Amino acid sequence: CWQVYAEHKVLHIDLYISGCSDSDGLDMYGLDGEEMWYADFNKGEGVVALPPFADPFTFPGFYEGAVGNQGVCKANLAVNIKAYKNPEEKIDPPHSSIYPRDDVDLGVENTLICHVSGFHPAPVRVRWTRNNQNLTEGVRLSTPYPNADFTLNQFSSLPFTPEEGDIYGCTVEHKGLAEPLTRIWEPEVIQPSVGPAVFCGVGLTVGLLGVAAGTFFLIKGNQCN
Repeated sequence: CWQVYAEHKVLHIDLYISGCSDSDGLDMYGLDGEEMWYADFNKGEGVVALPPFADPFTFPGFYEGAVGNQGVCKANLAVNIKAYKNPEEKIDPPHSSIYPRDDVDLGVENTLICHVSGFHPAPVRVRWTRNNQNLTEGVRLSTPYPNADFTLNQFSSLPFTPEEGDIYGCTVEHKGLAEPLTRIWEPEVIQPSVGPAVFCGVGLTVGLLGVAAGTFFLIKGNQCN
């Protein structure tokens, strides 16, 4: 859905996706590449995905409509599978990356983000670990969002407080992967540089030697006079 000027210049791009498979379903609304609302069929509720600073929106009746759309979608899916003789599904394995949302300071709360991209079909499963221990508290997973090439991308986030020595892992599972894909992240501890201190010490030593040498030659010169 496009909102346009009279001159046919694009102002905003609205997106609505409704999809289903034998075991999964998707119903979401987006705006300008950002997720606004999606149906969580596991919890039986609609979820507003806007950040806290955005203007508030309400979506009355959207979840009930999403449930109805799933019934239509699965009926159409059964008809199409039969009509097209159940064609082989195209499978694209995902890529992933892991990075912190903000600049990292040890002991300061932050958020780790695992970006999963370029996969088809949905879903992917994302697991988080810290020092090889599974983490579930506070973990969030967005709904799949389409790319221009019809593959999907998805974000998972983990609130955390970085500490020296901790190792975090994001593991992605998908039917296109022969084995789970894991990315590792650990906080970088920047050691204080000794270069400036050494440079200043050497400079001071050389300076003192120069003063001493100058004083010596000055005294010798006065003695000669």
